[in-house]
Amino acid sequence: MITVADVENVQREWGEGIVRIAEAYKLEDDYTAIATKHVEDLYAYDLSEVLFKPTMASKEQFRPTFEGALSYFVASNGACKEDTGFAIKGWTSVEFENSGVLTNDVNAVAMGNYFFTDAEGSKTKVEYTFGYIRDDAGKLRIVLHHSSLPATL
Repeated sequence: MITVADVENVQREWGEGIVRIAEAYKLEDDYTAIATKHVEDLYAYDLSEVLFKPTMASKEQFRPTFEGALSYFVASNGACKEDTGFAIKGWTSVEFENSGVLTNDVNAVAMGNYFFTDAEGSKTKVEYTFGYIRDDAGKLRIVLHHSSLPATL
């Protein structure tokens, strides 16, 4: 059975990965290699179709391939021309606030807000829905990632 704690652990790992990518970019380290590992380890592109709708994508709204996901995070491979590298924006922390988590034996879905803190301490609130499956090693991997900025009325 997948537990809420399993989901929270992979969410923490995802957030820490975004911060590692940003730090590597700032230090002029190999941020693309870190982002590649982030996508390989946390997304299930090698196991399943992945439904990925990034927060800041409008022309190429959906990223069904590994290359599209990597482009969104670091814009280093030219796969999607609109990308500027979400993960290299200088984020210093990512905090998940789950509204709800559904779990069972084979998958889990979490929905809520996550907050990205920049170097000046400003927070950006983003709404998300993530879906997870277990890989053969028992690790949760993302098969659904939908993010959007909150509506303003």
